[in-house]
Amino acid sequence: MAEVTEEVKSFKDIGICDQLEKEEVKSFKDLGICDQLVEACDSLGWKNPTKIQVEAVPHALEGKDLIGLAQTGSGKTGAFALPILQALLESSQKSVQPFFACVLSPTRELAIQIAEQFEALGSGIGLRCGVLVGGVDIVQQTLILAKRPHIVVATPGRLLDHLSNTKGFSLRTLKYLVLDEADRLLNEEFEKSLDEILNVIPRDRKTYLFSATMTKKVKKLQRACLRNPVKIEAASKYSTVDTLKQQYRFVPSKHKDCYLVYILTEMSNSTAMVFTRTCDATSFLALVLRNLGLRAIPINGHMSQPKRLGALNKFKARECNILICTDVASRGLDIPSVDTVINYDVPSNSKDYIHRVGRTARAGRSGVAISLVNQYELEWYLQIENLIGKKLPEFPAQEEEVLMLLDRVIDAKRISHTKLKEGVGKKRRGGDDEEEDDVEKYLGFKHKKSKKFKKGDKQHVK
Repeated sequence: MAEVTEEVKSFKDIGICDQLEKEEVKSFKDLGICDQLVEACDSLGWKNPTKIQVEAVPHALEGKDLIGLAQTGSGKTGAFALPILQALLESSQKSVQPFFACVLSPTRELAIQIAEQFEALGSGIGLRCGVLVGGVDIVQQTLILAKRPHIVVATPGRLLDHLSNTKGFSLRTLKYLVLDEADRLLNEEFEKSLDEILNVIPRDRKTYLFSATMTKKVKKLQRACLRNPVKIEAASKYSTVDTLKQQYRFVPSKHKDCYLVYILTEMSNSTAMVFTRTCDATSFLALVLRNLGLRAIPINGHMSQPKRLGALNKFKARECNILICTDVASRGLDIPSVDTVINYDVPSNSKDYIHRVGRTARAGRSGVAISLVNQYELEWYLQIENLIGKKLPEFPAQEEEVLMLLDRVIDAKRISHTKLKEGVGKKRRGGDDEEEDDVEKYLGFKHKKSKKFKKGDKQHVK
C-alpha cells in the first residue's frame, strides 16, 4: 500500500491530476458559452473547444485582458470571437451596440478570414461585420461603415485612413480591441499607425493580444494599454504542432528548382504552399511550374487585392493545387486542405518559419513541411533548428533521379523568362493594365493546354 500511495503522490507532484481536471471540460457550454453560440459552434463543426479556447475563454468571460500564445491552427480566432459575441449579446439586450469591437490584423487576407469567422458564428444573432483593408475602394468601405457594424476587422493603415477622413466614423463606443498576430502588429512596421489608433479609442476597454509567436518587450505591451492581463501559453514560446512532419534538404543553389519540381511531382495529389523571398520569384516560379504542367498560381503583395483574393479562392477550390507565395500568406490563413509547405527560400527571420509551416497540420490534421536549404542559407536554417529546439531529418531523394529533370526545368525557365520579358515590354508600350494584372493572362497561357509533366520524362517542353 505504501508503494501505491507513493506512486499516486508522485503523479500529483508532476501535475497529472491537474491535467485530468482540465480535460474534464468537454464542451463550449462548460466554458460558460451561451446556448445560441454553442449552436453556432456546432453548425461550424466545432464539437469541442481547443486548448487555447479552454484556457482563454473563461478569463475573457470574467472581463480580463488577455495575452494568448498558441500554435497556428489551434483555434485562436474562436478564443477571442466567442467572448466578444457573448458580451455583445448581453449588452444588446439593453441597447444597440455598433462598433462594439475592433480586430486588427497585419495582412488583408487574414482580416477577411477573421471577418468570415465572426459572420459565421454570428449568423444566427444578426451580427453586422465590416472589413477595412487596403486595395479595396475606400468609398465602398465608407458605405459599410454607414451601416454601423458591430465588429470592425481591419489592417492598421486603412483603419487610420477612415478614422482620419471618414465623416461621422469614430470608435468612441469601442468595448473590445483585439491584436491578432500581435507580435507583428507591435513591430516598427505598424508602430506609428497603431499608436495613433490607440490615442483615439477609449482606454476603458478589454484588450486581447493573440499570436503563435510573441515577443516579451514590456514597453510595447504597455503601449497597447493592457490592464493586469492574464498571460496564457497553450504552447511553448516557439513551437510547431506534433502532427507536423518537418524535413530539410541541402541542395546546391543551381539545382534548387529541380528539387522543387521533384518534390511537387512526388506529391502530385497533395495541395502545397511554396514560400519564396520575393514577389517576382512567385510569378516566375508559378510560370515555370505551369510550363511543366503543374497547377500553380502565385500570390504576392504586388498583386491588386481582387487578384490576390482570386488566386486564394482558386487554391481553396483546388482549381490550382500549388500556391506560390511570399510571407503575405504565412500569417493566420486557415486553408484546411493544405498538405505540404515547402520553403523554397529559407526565411531570414526564423520566427517566420513558425508561421509558414503553420499553414499545414492545422486543427489536429497531419502535414509535411520541407525546407530546401542552399549553401547561402545554412546559417538561417541553423537558427530555425535552434528556435524550435530540434534537429530535423533529411528529406530522402536520390540526386541522380532529381537531376533527370534538369533539361526540362532549364527549358521551362528559359520559356518563362521570355514570357515575362514580353509582358514587361507590353506594359512599357502602354498595353492594357487590367489585362496584364490578370494572373492567368500575366502567366501567358491557360493551364489546361499545358502538357502534363511526368516523373522521369526527359522530353523538352515545346
